[in-house]
Amino acid sequence: MDQKYASMYQPITIGGMTAKNRIFMMAMGIHTPKHVNEDGSYTRIGADYFLERAKGGVGAVVTGVVQVQSMFDKIKDSANDVTSNEESFVANSQYLVENMKKYDCRAIIQLTAGMGRNKVPAIHYGEDIAPSAIPNLWNPSVMHRPLTTEEIEKYIHGFGEAARIVKRAGFDGVEIHAIHEGYLLDQFTLANMNHRTDRFGGSLENRCRFATEIVQEIKKKCGDDFPVLMRYSFRSYMKGFNNGALPEESYEEFGRDMEESIKVGRILKDAGYDALDCDNGTYDSFWMPHPPVYAPNALNLKDAIEFKKHVDIPIILAGKMDLPELAAEEISKGHIDAVGLARPLLCDPQWANKVADDDLEDIRPCIGCHNGCALRVVSHHDMSCAINPAVGSEREYEIMPADEKKHVVVIGGGVGGMEAARVSALRGHRVDLYEKTGELGGVFIAAAAHDFKERDKELLKWYSRQLEKLGVNVHLNTEVTEDILKNSAADEVFVATGSTEKTIPVPGMNSKRVVSAIDCLLGKVSVGKNVVVIGGGLTGCEIAYGLAKKGKSVKIVEAMDDILKVEIFPANDLMLRAYLKYYGVEIYTNASLTEVNENGVEIMTEGRKLHLDADTVISAVGYNSNHALFDELEGKGYPVHLIGDAREVTNLMGAVWDAYQTAMKI
Repeated sequence: MDQKYASMYQPITIGGMTAKNRIFMMAMGIHTPKHVNEDGSYTRIGADYFLERAKGGVGAVVTGVVQVQSMFDKIKDSANDVTSNEESFVANSQYLVENMKKYDCRAIIQLTAGMGRNKVPAIHYGEDIAPSAIPNLWNPSVMHRPLTTEEIEKYIHGFGEAARIVKRAGFDGVEIHAIHEGYLLDQFTLANMNHRTDRFGGSLENRCRFATEIVQEIKKKCGDDFPVLMRYSFRSYMKGFNNGALPEESYEEFGRDMEESIKVGRILKDAGYDALDCDNGTYDSFWMPHPPVYAPNALNLKDAIEFKKHVDIPIILAGKMDLPELAAEEISKGHIDAVGLARPLLCDPQWANKVADDDLEDIRPCIGCHNGCALRVVSHHDMSCAINPAVGSEREYEIMPADEKKHVVVIGGGVGGMEAARVSALRGHRVDLYEKTGELGGVFIAAAAHDFKERDKELLKWYSRQLEKLGVNVHLNTEVTEDILKNSAADEVFVATGSTEKTIPVPGMNSKRVVSAIDCLLGKVSVGKNVVVIGGGLTGCEIAYGLAKKGKSVKIVEAMDDILKVEIFPANDLMLRAYLKYYGVEIYTNASLTEVNENGVEIMTEGRKLHLDADTVISAVGYNSNHALFDELEGKGYPVHLIGDAREVTNLMGAVWDAYQTAMKI
């Protein structure tokens, strides 16, 4: 091991628990019946998801949240409840806890009081409860009723019972969810959300009482040595209800500021909490606890350093902390005690082992897209990873040797083509990949060109390295002809020819001031001071953000009634919109481009004609599938598989999953 990483691999003791290293898997919830039993335990499939990360070398795994409210059928917001059937939970947990021991990995289960005003009406059930009468986050017209004092006391009893059951089952500790992200316990601590007049409201000590009595009840039932962690946000990053602050923004804090946070940290330590598992934000600033691609690296580190100066308690820090050298350096300086990773361990379960082996180039990087790990929970009621389809289905999607070894030809070296080649080679096939340009990556090269997409660039390097290691024969600057295909004697052919940019038939679109999105991203053209972006999808909005951040005056023209009408996770959507506003990007919706002329563009919007000055007009109106080669080959009887954008224009996850699933079948 390179000594610069050594601090991450020192043991850490929390309460009566010692973890072998300081790399913790943060809670990354799996909540479907496929993964979680009604008694709150994990199915074999769910347990295998956590065990894959334990096998990858982390010191501890914090599971996703489970409920403690079996006595509250009316208000609990999930069916999975650890207190509902003790004997069943203990029996069903043995597979997970016993196998965690085989990997010398500590198992910590996360117990929750629930969502409070964060409750999503379409997903969660039960009554709308909160500390006080406050509005629902997603639908502010819905007011949540205050919990009664008796109900809070039953919750506290439930946490104690849940911890007792968890300890009996063999877990090494519990994490309380959470004075974090604006969940129910967090709402109790915030003055603008807690207007109670009983012992759970008023002073800061009273607002923290729900949380402090939870740990006291757990210690009473499980002993002082049983570790109890708290999921914690240093600051709320709120300007008001449904109004979050960006990391670099100056604002007046509506929730918890650092001064109050230090006081809360001391209260939690004195009450008996053994460690704080930290990041920042609430659902109102959704991008802080779920940092998208647009968020800076280590975005919570500055707050952690300040907090640690005043509160003597172990801190596990999360939030784009997957830069090994940085994480190790901050641990060695005593700024944090351990690093918390979630999404990076989904992308690559072997992260900890690879860093220990000094094999950083082989780590598959998380790109911050949220499409598999978060959006999929909403869209498919499941959880996985955009670039690692095996997540949450570790055994079902395990790459196994093919029964019959074949010669596979892949036409197209974009992400879909590279994934098809990678999986085919891993299964033992002989693979030739043909790419007509001089480099691998396809349209993703342009998508990764932004200065905020370093992880995307790393992903392209990762793919190239994997193909080289696996012995894939890569033929660059080679456009496949039928003669090449005949001579190859291929048993299977993947056509991954991608897509081409759309154009719109508007007068003046052939003007020199009009450039394509790809040419802009690749830096093939110079961009003037005043820019109009035609198209408010993800590509257009990211271009607008990138240019505005560089000081350009940018306007977006979008034909639909809103920008970003694509499948995108709320944290990414909201942060990108916030940045567009922060950098002064003007947005015209329900707007159609009618002409490009020597002074700019003419548009129609809301029945009005408008002129927008523009030195540069960027066309970002989408892509068309390029499947002509497939049509030709299929008609001649070749064994072809159409994948990725060539089959259907989609996002990175669509291309990767299409290629992975198809390659697993040949």
